[in-house]
Amino acid sequence: MRFLLSALVCVSVAAVVVAKEDGVATWTDPDVAAKEHADFLLQGEYVGKIEGKPAAVQAADLDGGSFLVAIYQGGLPGAGWDKSAIDSKKIDREALKTLVKGLKKTDRVSTTMGKKAPTGATVIFGGEANPLITGTVKGGLLWPPAQTTQPVGSFSMHVEFRLPYKPARLPSNQDRGNSGVYIFNNYECQVLDSFALDYEHPENNAIKPQSINKQWCGSFYKFKLSDLNMSLPPLTWQTYDIDFTAPVFTDGKKTTNARVTVVQNGVKIHDDVELPKGTGAGGRRPEKEKGPIIFQGHGNPVAYRNIWLLEK
Repeated sequence: MRFLLSALVCVSVAAVVVAKEDGVATWTDPDVAAKEHADFLLQGEYVGKIEGKPAAVQAADLDGGSFLVAIYQGGLPGAGWDKSAIDSKKIDREALKTLVKGLKKTDRVSTTMGKKAPTGATVIFGGEANPLITGTVKGGLLWPPAQTTQPVGSFSMHVEFRLPYKPARLPSNQDRGNSGVYIFNNYECQVLDSFALDYEHPENNAIKPQSINKQWCGSFYKFKLSDLNMSLPPLTWQTYDIDFTAPVFTDGKKTTNARVTVVQNGVKIHDDVELPKGTGAGGRRPEKEKGPIIFQGHGNPVAYRNIWLLEK
């Protein structure tokens, strides 16, 4: 399917740049990032031909003029890649410019971006604060920590999220835009800037991973790896479409496990997966037939919008 540092002298809410206590600069607005960081517009996805064959390149900014580059044969993940080995490299700015010369930069948009709530669905967040969800609302966006205030059972849900641009943190670092969609506070579908990482063969990455691949975007935290890395570059709006079937209990005993299907940016990354228990820390909590949806706050400014849910 098709989808769609320089030093900071002054940091303000108006500039939507966040300087954390550890000194790591974080951008939450693409226009500001483009003005203030030389490599923001160079990172991204490129398509065309390399050595006469269809290929694609993902380039993730590592700050200081370096990039993590993933070269795919056939096209981008979810858009032509033939599933052959990914060529992962760490290269400098000039080498990247040479590599992508003649290729076309593309800004993919998820096929489900802007998807409207169907008849009978509940709009959890549509741009304004409301009693159905907690959290900070600023600029028409929801900023975690946040959670729904009414428990739900089985559901279909649409979520749009945007990860911050934090180039001083390496891809796979759990401080590079960390959040998560936490179903019932048990099952977490990770939200993280994992752009350009080789998921299936983490040892193949040109930079040493700083977490395990089951902690990367789209994965169910420490339980199941995403079937495909459908991550887009930071500060690009992305989508999750989640179909969840709650566990069933009889006389207080679980008789049927939860199941889940997830589509990220228009491409299925989990297909009717059985969840025998919660994931990560959620595995230590009792499972339930109904519960809240939590949008995890992890000290990173991850934005959410257009959240709706249809109970089944």
